[in-house]
Amino acid sequence: MSLSDNIVIVKDTNRPVLLFDGECNLCNRTVQFIIRYDKKKIFLFAPLQSAAGKDALLQFPGTAPDSVILFYKEKYFIRSTAALQTLRLISGFWGLLYIFILVPRFLRDRVYDIISRNRYKWFGKRNECMIPTKELAGRFL
Repeated sequence: MSLSDNIVIVKDTNRPVLLFDGECNLCNRTVQFIIRYDKKKIFLFAPLQSAAGKDALLQFPGTAPDSVILFYKEKYFIRSTAALQTLRLISGFWGLLYIFILVPRFLRDRVYDIISRNRYKWFGKRNECMIPTKELAGRFL
């Protein structure tokens, strides 16, 4: 897959693509959580530090966050909205947590920003991005 193929996948896929901080332990655990509960295997993933992640960021309108971005149906979701949209797309109980979308975004994002700012201090940081297993390689861009 060439670099330009990654751009097309992120831009034209009907599958949700989660761009995440590949060096963040919390972000990596979140990806593992999604993989575990994404029974339909609809999610694709790309660390922000990867070639696909960097190319996807070039498509992002404005200043991109450095933690998590969900791209789905030609829309970008960031911060708390990205987290809630992700939960909504996961099968089962987790989708019920989407009810928190009713909390005003400025309040949700304030909590999100506190966690995001402290994620390395609270959860640690890796020196390199997660390397997917052979079974998961097709879900990573």
